[in-house]
Amino acid sequence: MVISVETMAQNAKLASYTLSSIKTAVKNRALLNIAKKIEENKQLILKENEKDLEQAKQLLENGEINQSTYNRLKLDENKMRDMVNGIKDVKKLEDPVNKKLWAMGLDTGLDLYRVSCPIGVIGVIFEARPDVIPQISALAIKSGNAVILKGGKEAYNTNLILANLIKEALSEIPEFPENVINLLFTRDDVAQMLALDKYIDLIIPRGGKSLVNYVKDNTKIPVMGHSDGICHIYIDEFADLKNAAEICVDAKVQYPSACNAVETILIHESLVENYLPQLVEELEKAGVTVKGCEKCKESVPHIVQATKEDWATEYGDKIVSIKSVKDIFDAIAHINVYGSGHTDCILSENKQCVETFMNLVDSAGVFANASTRFADGYRYGLGAEVGISTSKTHARGPVGLEGLVIYKYKLFGSGQTVAPYADGKKTFIHQRII
Repeated sequence: MVISVETMAQNAKLASYTLSSIKTAVKNRALLNIAKKIEENKQLILKENEKDLEQAKQLLENGEINQSTYNRLKLDENKMRDMVNGIKDVKKLEDPVNKKLWAMGLDTGLDLYRVSCPIGVIGVIFEARPDVIPQISALAIKSGNAVILKGGKEAYNTNLILANLIKEALSEIPEFPENVINLLFTRDDVAQMLALDKYIDLIIPRGGKSLVNYVKDNTKIPVMGHSDGICHIYIDEFADLKNAAEICVDAKVQYPSACNAVETILIHESLVENYLPQLVEELEKAGVTVKGCEKCKESVPHIVQATKEDWATEYGDKIVSIKSVKDIFDAIAHINVYGSGHTDCILSENKQCVETFMNLVDSAGVFANASTRFADGYRYGLGAEVGISTSKTHARGPVGLEGLVIYKYKLFGSGQTVAPYADGKKTFIHQRII
């Protein structure tokens, strides 16, 4: 039976109330059953993914999607393994719900606790990333949230089989409520979902700038996410140049369509003449098209001339722009102007430079001497992530379990009323308990 988006959201809201009080052991049993179900049906999932890939080839040829989107769509043995391992890793994590975060004794027999609790119902909109469904479902279950998922049309068959397998796995756990995992299919569904602020507590868009901006412009529901992944690596004058090229190549080539891939490399002007040609050579060996500022082109004439627009571009492909900077402060200024607040890195053996960079760069992730590709919930040990947040409220960076809970205040009294305190007959003691 087909139900409306509003009814789906209502059902999810009701499910979230039950889910918020489910015991950790039940959640963990549910997660293991999902992992088992996906492992047992791996070939079926890959078969459905092949259907999507076949249709996506035509979309790629027609220019309706780009190569980066096609790459994200494709599942393989490695992604299937990571999918299952990610669910099992979430199972191992501490339950973030009902933790006492802070406590204050207001008076004798009057104790106030701040306790973690689920957000409620979370809507997640993502593009051509079917492996997102088990990741987010696992995190939602462990954090006690119901979810409404909307994937890209390119992954229709894969999304459907994954969602159905997860629902089937949950239905085999007697204590688990229905309607925790929900799937939408059309753009019209999205428009309806964005209007349901009465039932949906948070929207997380995972996709390009146009998707994120559309969501922000068309809903009253709080939105958490990032619109761009313009990540930088600054090669300082004190960098270990033996490692620098390897890190830059990894950050660009290991998965160029990822939002944590480097898009702009900033290089100290003292390194342009002697080191830049070597760096460009290593990048080009890896199949990267290199663009550069005027000073960089003087040293390596054959690279493409970069424009101001390049500094603000997320390529999502094997393309990188390189700019010469006067010093660390010039690099920091460039990043804070053109960066997206995602992940930025300094390569330097000078501790003062590293500390300065990490303190002054205004990004969710600030790295030293490591690839930007480490900016990932799984690699951070979060089990998985629902996305990367570049906002400065509630959650920032890879958002795992802790980013999917909020808190409530619980006050335990013994018959107290406010009047005696208002009249000055009683005073608060305000003694910290936790």
